Amino acid sequence: MESEQLFHRGYYRNSYNSITSASSDEELLDGAGVIMDFQTSEDDNLLDGDTAVGTHYTMTNGGSINSSTHLLDLLDEPIPGVGTYDDFHTIDWVREKCKDRERHRRINSKKKESAWEMTKSLYDAWSGWLVVTLTGLASDEGTEAEEEQLSLTKVLQLRALAGLIDIAADWMTDLKEGICLSALWYNHEQCCWGSNETTFEERDKCPQWKTWAELIIGQAEGPGSYIMNYIMYIFWALSFAFLAVSLVKVFAPYACGSGIPEIKTILSGFIIRGYLGKWTLMIKTITLVLAVASGLSLGKEGPLVHVACCCGNIFSYLFPKYSTNEAKKREVLSAASAAGVSVAFGAPIGGVLFSLEEVSYYFPLKTLWRSFFAALVAAFVLRSINPFGNSRLVLFYVEYHTPWYLFELFPFILLGVFGGLWGAFFIRANIAWCRRRKSTKFGKYPVLEVIIVAAITAVIAFPNPYTRLNTSELIKELFTDCGPLESSSLCDYRNDMNASKIVDDIPDRPAGIGVYSAIWQLCLALIFKIIMTVFTFGIKVPSGLFIPSMAIGAIAGRIVGIAVEQLAYYHHDWFIFKEWCEVGADCITPGLYAMVGAAACLGGVTRMTVSLVVIVFELTGGLEYIVPLMAAVMTSKWVGDAFGREGIYEAHIRLNGYPFLDAKEEFTHTTLAADVMRPRRNDPPLAVLTQDNMTVDDIENMINETSYNGFPVIMSKESQRLVGFALRRDLTIAIESARKKQEGIVGSSRVCFAQHTPSLPAESPRPLKLRSILDMSPFTVTDHTPMEIVVDIFRKLGLRQCLVTHNGRLLGIITKKDILRHMAQTANQDPASIMFN
Repeated sequence: MESEQLFHRGYYRNSYNSITSASSDEELLDGAGVIMDFQTSEDDNLLDGDTAVGTHYTMTNGGSINSSTHLLDLLDEPIPGVGTYDDFHTIDWVREKCKDRERHRRINSKKKESAWEMTKSLYDAWSGWLVVTLTGLASDEGTEAEEEQLSLTKVLQLRALAGLIDIAADWMTDLKEGICLSALWYNHEQCCWGSNETTFEERDKCPQWKTWAELIIGQAEGPGSYIMNYIMYIFWALSFAFLAVSLVKVFAPYACGSGIPEIKTILSGFIIRGYLGKWTLMIKTITLVLAVASGLSLGKEGPLVHVACCCGNIFSYLFPKYSTNEAKKREVLSAASAAGVSVAFGAPIGGVLFSLEEVSYYFPLKTLWRSFFAALVAAFVLRSINPFGNSRLVLFYVEYHTPWYLFELFPFILLGVFGGLWGAFFIRANIAWCRRRKSTKFGKYPVLEVIIVAAITAVIAFPNPYTRLNTSELIKELFTDCGPLESSSLCDYRNDMNASKIVDDIPDRPAGIGVYSAIWQLCLALIFKIIMTVFTFGIKVPSGLFIPSMAIGAIAGRIVGIAVEQLAYYHHDWFIFKEWCEVGADCITPGLYAMVGAAACLGGVTRMTVSLVVIVFELTGGLEYIVPLMAAVMTSKWVGDAFGREGIYEAHIRLNGYPFLDAKEEFTHTTLAADVMRPRRNDPPLAVLTQDNMTVDDIENMINETSYNGFPVIMSKESQRLVGFALRRDLTIAIESARKKQEGIVGSSRVCFAQHTPSLPAESPRPLKLRSILDMSPFTVTDHTPMEIVVDIFRKLGLRQCLVTHNGRLLGIITKKDILRHMAQTANQDPASIMFN
């Protein structure tokens, strides 16, 4: 949280004593039950530094912590609570890194003093050796051993959760259509595996599987059967949706949505207590299954990143190295996000690149290696349990028998254009709808909204077989190449070849009635998916965007692929086909177009490039087609950027007003630090402390009468020479602790921030020395520093505030929120409308 100076607000603290009763970072696991309404003004109060009972405020901006001295003289132990952060505060990256270096130096310096200290030093590195033994890997640095142990444990747990989600979602999705009488826990496909009464054409029909119409009215065919199945489909869809939103609302409000915008913000250093807690993990896992099974236009892959980070956060509390250091914890969360994508898609390398490109704010090489290790273990576990039943690591494995040709780059680029246009439309439409939801009464009834969306989705989806399908199954069918064993309507071509001759390489054929019927159904499904995804993403249930976006692109790509295939069949003598597409040859693969379209649409929405291409070719095994994927993804990004450079996650971050400085955003304006710093001309003067001529009462009055979270310390009012920076919370804790543990500290005691206490009259009360809580090296810039440099400093060092000086004299302060406001003003936006709405 920035040391914000809210001159335009009239907030006051009830008492400086109220700050000292906060609990430890363990609250991160127990706060998931607190409902936080981001629409109310209380959120702005929290973000701006408004103090509530039992809250902590730590506002240092970069001075190292000297562990050899105590926070207060004459105290034998540090004061509890120092160095932790309150809800909706931003961590101090530099301070956290200094704490970790000091911890490591302290362990190394003491390990030779006694056997106990040596044991503690070995404990710091012990758990990693188990990982080395189990995985056959070697580690040179003992300090990374806990991180490796954490990665393995986290991935195993996450893979179990992901497998549970997959199995339960498949079973509950099929439950909307019927039930397996021989084994109630089997889904439709599993139920018919062991049946000897199925045929090739009707492989999904078996006596063991009963539709609801057969069970209720005893009819398998006819209008009555159709209506009964229709009613039961809607009933189960509404039941699942209602149960999901009710659980989220009552037990874990943070379990809704994708979670990736908040994960990006948390990894940038923001604190959102309860967002990665055990309640959020439990409820999100359960409601994710219910939301997917309800048939809503959403996916489970995005929320799995949130689930992975919850696992990483909870496991980090097993090791003090991470539980007491927020910066180190975020290194674990970066690896967790990579593992989340790895287990969601079966794409370990893509998961690492996703964490690097999309979500991580601070990604050193050590974190890159750890993320790779986590994704590697996830891949091993995934392969060992064979979750997709095809002995493959990937979700949508494809095997195309025809290479792509240079001419096909043109339709691939057209699909990229479609993906970029879809992404730009979706971002604007979804943000507009979410903003309307926040600003109207409709947003106050999240349960009703989910029920309405689920009802509309179920009513429209059931008549169309492609919208009734599970979205992952739909994508798999669209990706599949038509072979001799395929019975889908998409493969209903007029067969001119010898029916008894079964080969893998089937030539292009004229489309049959089934193909044309499927195209019309796919066109309707495309319109349905586009509209419903806009209204579904952002409702109060877990909702991912990866799979719906890929489904939209896959539908469009399959339609384009079939069109190009038929064009090549009927006009093979055209110059564009003549050189490479002969009569009777297999020239065009419509499934490839579906794969390229899926990548293009997902890229248009998220603006991912490298990681997306790698995820898609890992997801499908189509390494040979990486060039078409690259062309389509880059085209979609260029087209989308022409309408706005923000991806959907950055747009939602801005909508919620999170204090996030996007490293991808360029700052090109020629303003100076003096133009942004506060106080400005008509503002009250900066509230400061002097190093040796203020009393305890003076500081207490300043704390009670102001809303600032930190105070610069100067030599004197006349000189304005900067000495350091003191935090509001540290001052409060230090004064209270001194009154309890030091005799003679009263309201008239002189407070001294200098190294030597000035000479005082003999009858003066005992002075209070607070130099040890002072940040002696606050980050400073001059008033003529260009703002583009200041913005880079904030981004790369993770600062919350820096002081502005002129010839060593203090002029003002710039906070992270000042920069966000200034960037909003330069973009012709209302600054008040973007701060934590």
